[in-house]
Amino acid sequence: MPIQFLGMVRTNNISEIHGAGPTTGENVIEPPFLRDFFRAHDQNNFDRVLIGYHSTAPDGWPIASFGAANSEQLGFLLAHRPGFMAPTLAARKAITLDHFSGGRIALHLITGGSDAEQMADGDWLPKDDRYRRTDEYFDVLKKVWTSDEPFDFDGEFYKVKGAFSTVKAIQQPRIPLYFGGASGAAIPVGAKHADVYMLWGEPLAAVSERIAEVRAAVPADRDPDEIQFSVSLRLILGVTEEAAWAKAHDYLEQVISHRGGQRVIPAANRPAAVGSQRLLDFASQQEIYDKRLWTPIAAATGAGGNSTVLVGTPEQVAESIVDYYDIGVTSILVRGFRPLEDAIQYGREVIPIVKSEVARRDRERAGQLIHS
Repeated sequence: MPIQFLGMVRTNNISEIHGAGPTTGENVIEPPFLRDFFRAHDQNNFDRVLIGYHSTAPDGWPIASFGAANSEQLGFLLAHRPGFMAPTLAARKAITLDHFSGGRIALHLITGGSDAEQMADGDWLPKDDRYRRTDEYFDVLKKVWTSDEPFDFDGEFYKVKGAFSTVKAIQQPRIPLYFGGASGAAIPVGAKHADVYMLWGEPLAAVSERIAEVRAAVPADRDPDEIQFSVSLRLILGVTEEAAWAKAHDYLEQVISHRGGQRVIPAANRPAAVGSQRLLDFASQQEIYDKRLWTPIAAATGAGGNSTVLVGTPEQVAESIVDYYDIGVTSILVRGFRPLEDAIQYGREVIPIVKSEVARRDRERAGQLIHS
């Protein structure tokens, strides 16, 4: 199966090495930069870009529309939190974007791991209740997208009567759905609904265990092979391995400097999201996993997003990405610490190597099946 690459766009050209945080200038909107950022992904081998969600950040729906107007073939993965918009309305908005983008929209449903952030947007439901609500949200979304006639839905969180959309998406049978969540309550929801289950950049053995756990939770009326998996990583590249590690340690010192000299987030300040806690636990045990998965930046930043890093030459990093493909990952989200410059470099120096190697392996497997 071909491998897909996702980037992650932001509205200005800063990151953790510039001191960016959820309450800093990271949320400033710079349209010329964002236009160039979309085009850099569009022209450098990326399949999609994730447009993230945060309770203090710019709204992703118009960002996706802006991206569609400033790219030719790039896909958009729009992060969306159930609970702040009726699923019927979200379904129609997504269909509308799908048409104006020429069939390039996907939704990434994120239930939300932080109670504080949910409350900032007025959501006071406990976490497990939020996952039950997300389950219903998926049901209604998919029904709006696929139903040929008006329908009723009577759930715990959503009740609709005569719901229907007169226009359907370009993508058939419906718009792709991605999902992320590391808690026990998340797994059955993602296993039931997600086309792609998104995981953060954990060591290979842990990712393999997560994949098996999700597949085991797939309901009886669904083929476990229908669900695909994505891993989100940071990349730091160098002309040589030594140069890559020197850059990585320089970046780490910049992150630590911007955070007041703090190398490890205190236990009292650890994020509530289970995915973040898992990354911090890995970081507390060792710095490097597998061939080159590096954890200190996750420890220094609190792992509030994907923050584990593959470090090496483009060829070495590509090899490590293929290792994830070999255990069942078919989508990789990558982002750097110099957002625009790194996206261009990844698209030119890493993605072609990975896609070529995956295609070669797929051809070999197809040949083996023919002759078996």
